[in-house]
Amino acid sequence: MELPNSAEKLLGVAISELASERFEFTLYQWLTRCFEIDNTTMLAYFQNRVPEVLFTQAVEKKVHEKLEADYIPAAYLLDPFHALHVEAAPAGLYRLKDIAPDQFHRNEYFAAYYQRTTLIDEMAYVAYPAEGVSVHICLGRDESSSRRFTVRDMQKAERIAPIVCGLIEQRWSGLQSSGDYKDEDLTDHLIGALKQEHEVALSPRQAEIALLILRGHSSVSIGLRLGISAQTVKVFRKQLYRKCEISSQGELFSLLMPLLSVHG
Repeated sequence: MELPNSAEKLLGVAISELASERFEFTLYQWLTRCFEIDNTTMLAYFQNRVPEVLFTQAVEKKVHEKLEADYIPAAYLLDPFHALHVEAAPAGLYRLKDIAPDQFHRNEYFAAYYQRTTLIDEMAYVAYPAEGVSVHICLGRDESSSRRFTVRDMQKAERIAPIVCGLIEQRWSGLQSSGDYKDEDLTDHLIGALKQEHEVALSPRQAEIALLILRGHSSVSIGLRLGISAQTVKVFRKQLYRKCEISSQGELFSLLMPLLSVHG
């Protein structure tokens, strides 16, 4: 029989094991005692290299099935949580449905990768333990329970956010990153790779819009981000599709993802 203060006890154990290889699992145990979660993914994002997987745990194996093969090499560049790293969003708790672009659930990244994880709800604690490094502790609900987080779950998650972020800062302060992440570098890479591999010459604006389309932004959302009208975005989009000789977002995804995977 668990004692009423078992969550506090596990937190104490996690704190005592900050320098131990058992820390991640103990942290996971504490979080599952605070509220029910189906899976956990702990990731470190850096400025100019691919993310590092720190810990995973899941009931449903599909959640992490393509993590190393697809997400780490390239798909992370389209992920809303990686966007938090790029934007240096304040440390704290974020829920996917609150940060995802307006067309995220209709984009090809969602269909090709995210939907296959069976995740139906996800939130993440985000903190910055070192210069140029963010660590995300992602907590999910998937088809193993088929339930979303409740208002009460989110309230509890928000209350303990300062503790989780403090633990992140202590645990992973030794991680290092150099350089700077810029979407301009990624679009430059796309332009060069597309020219070399397919003899397609995109302008910087067309490449920028291609990337935003892949991330799940609508023409209106892209226009707001770039300070141009939605109608102008549509013109660029038509030019982009015509140059690439494609007619759908799915084809754009298939064309560009292999090029993203060799970035950096």
